[in-house]
Amino acid sequence: MRSIRYLSFFLVLSCTAVAQSPFVPLNTDYYHLIDRFEIRQNRWAEGFHSSVKPYNRQGVIQLTDSVIARPTRDLSDTDYFNLDYLRNDSWELVNSRFDSLAVDPFSRHLMPTAGPGDSRKPFLTNFYRKKADFYSLKTPDFDLHVNPVFNFGLGAENVTYRDQGGNAPPDNRQTLFVNTRGLEIRGTIAKRLGFYTFFADNQTIYPEYIQQYGQTYSRYDVEEASAPGQSFVKKFGTNGVDFLSARGYITFDALKIINVQFGQDRVFIGNGFRSLLLSDNAPPYLFARFTTRLGRRIQYTNLFTQLQNTQAPLATGVRQIPPKFAAMHHISVNIGDHVNVGVFEAEVFSRDRLDLSYLNPLILYRYVESSQGSADNALIGIDAKANFLSHFMVYTQVMLDEFVLRELRAANGSWTNKFAVQLGGKYIDAFGIPNLDLQLEGNLARPYTYSHESSPTVSAGQTNYAHYSQPLAHPLGANFFEGLGIVRYQRKRLSFNGIFSVMTSGADLPGRNYGGNILLDYNSRVRDDGNFIGQGRKIVTTYADLRASYMFRHNVFLEGRVLYRYQDSQNRQNKYTDQVATLALRWNLPYSNWVF
Repeated sequence: MRSIRYLSFFLVLSCTAVAQSPFVPLNTDYYHLIDRFEIRQNRWAEGFHSSVKPYNRQGVIQLTDSVIARPTRDLSDTDYFNLDYLRNDSWELVNSRFDSLAVDPFSRHLMPTAGPGDSRKPFLTNFYRKKADFYSLKTPDFDLHVNPVFNFGLGAENVTYRDQGGNAPPDNRQTLFVNTRGLEIRGTIAKRLGFYTFFADNQTIYPEYIQQYGQTYSRYDVEEASAPGQSFVKKFGTNGVDFLSARGYITFDALKIINVQFGQDRVFIGNGFRSLLLSDNAPPYLFARFTTRLGRRIQYTNLFTQLQNTQAPLATGVRQIPPKFAAMHHISVNIGDHVNVGVFEAEVFSRDRLDLSYLNPLILYRYVESSQGSADNALIGIDAKANFLSHFMVYTQVMLDEFVLRELRAANGSWTNKFAVQLGGKYIDAFGIPNLDLQLEGNLARPYTYSHESSPTVSAGQTNYAHYSQPLAHPLGANFFEGLGIVRYQRKRLSFNGIFSVMTSGADLPGRNYGGNILLDYNSRVRDDGNFIGQGRKIVTTYADLRASYMFRHNVFLEGRVLYRYQDSQNRQNKYTDQVATLALRWNLPYSNWVF
């Protein structure tokens, strides 16, 4: 019955014009809801290509309209709850003509005359008039959404090490906490210009394994602390860190089919939990993004970025971090309703200014690099995915950093065969159980992938595939194999998530580069031939992360988490078990998955 009701609403919506809107911030849990609706409708979304994230809010609303109007199979109560959630979150793009209909499209407890996203109980008249917004203002020429950001959590950690003799020293226990306060503002001006800004102040004590990770992928400055996905970080107490988070951009349509986004944020290219092309692992960076839509079949993305190289030594009295640049483009093509193929190319280069040659949006970057006689870092990749039976999607990525077919055929483990591969699949409503979703994924990267060389004219780190000394692709860098399993189950406001992983990697010995740390110059490699994944000091990590979350108000979550991580290393000093339990209250912030 509800499907028939929603069909009438879709007929009204189909007559409306598309307005400019900001993008939905990257959020693994949120984006899973969107992606599973695309899978269950058994065809690709019309408003965006899901291999490039973030998505435009208008495109998300179009997807919910399509699912409501033409469901391929019955929707569960939780599916309807999620449709309401997504539509409430972007209520300004849902047509107000719903007000005139005799049936409420959002939830049963609202009166039929309620507008999109209306709250039953506003706070002090002017606050929370809409479920999703602490404060909102909508006029014909201006749209504003203001929301507080808050995350407070406490936890306990127990770390058990083994000494050189194999004996267990006393356990290392510490209290964990996170304290984040901030503000998020978005809106549109004259339905032409979209804007978004976010800032927050953070104090955090991370688990031991994250602190150790920061010692590898962080600034080479012993006076500073580190935090994954963050730039400038200060020490807080003995083990804590203190940092500011900020993102912001403007977006507009330069032409009917070309959207422009300029600001400081992240972009994710791929369909998996990880991306081997471009992920959200590194801190936000300054970029200009041009998205060209040629119907619903072809989407062409150009990305021009300014990155920071924190590896380069600073001159005496100079504090400004030297920049480096990257130009990327990605073309995504829908082949029918069930197959999508994408081609990616990136060039990381070092200049005292932006090289105009790489601003050409329709040229092969490898040609530009060769024609200038430069030694920039060129990477190419492909991604593909297919959906079927409204339950399944399989996907893959291949990144080629350097590749010599002759050496590959020789099977001699040449260092020049630098590539990364991903293969995965998603199964939604698994085994006929509504809203039980499973995902399997495998990732690998050969030694020295993503790394590059330095020279007398090019400082260390100026051309590797990293930003602020953190990988732009997989957080493990290179020289690893990883298997991931993810289980998600939701019952309306209550959801359960489990992430399970086994990771094999090779750590460097002192003074020897075995190809795992992408910040190192590949000319310092230990050998030319005989390289293999896991070479060096082999580390095998077993990871299990279980989380229960309850959303008792729109985007307000109470959640508990239990984590178990066992790291087995050939070096007994790096062999330990990490056990974590936390409880947190999270408001208008994505959950952070730090799986490594």
